[in-house]
Amino acid sequence: MSEQEVKKYSMAEVREKADAKEPWIVINDSVYNVKEFLNDHPGGEEVLLEQAGKDSTEEFEDVGHSSDAREIMAKYKIGELIDEDKKHNKKPSSHPKSASSDESPDNFSIWKSWLLPLTLGVLAIFVYRYFIAS
Repeated sequence: MSEQEVKKYSMAEVREKADAKEPWIVINDSVYNVKEFLNDHPGGEEVLLEQAGKDSTEEFEDVGHSSDAREIMAKYKIGELIDEDKKHNKKPSSHPKSASSDESPDNFSIWKSWLLPLTLGVLAIFVYRYFIAS
């Protein structure tokens, strides 16, 4: 399918194909008709049918599909999402990240996740020493 011949679909059209007759899914803004792949999918057809009519990019990437899987899926591509429905056109979060890496929410969350266990560990050491020293 050349760049000029790419058919464009809206998410509304994809949602209409949320059944076993013609299951369509979206992965990375590309639309796939996975009907012919249902019986061959290593995870079973239920996995694909569960995602039919949806944007399954996150689920697809979370599983960690191989490069072979990505090559296989190319033959099931029937088009792309219209520009208005593509992920990169979504409005950015109302909470922009800080420019400073030391103050970014991600680094603070990581630090915060260690704070409670570290505090409990230090407290446990003091309690242990108190009872052993007595």
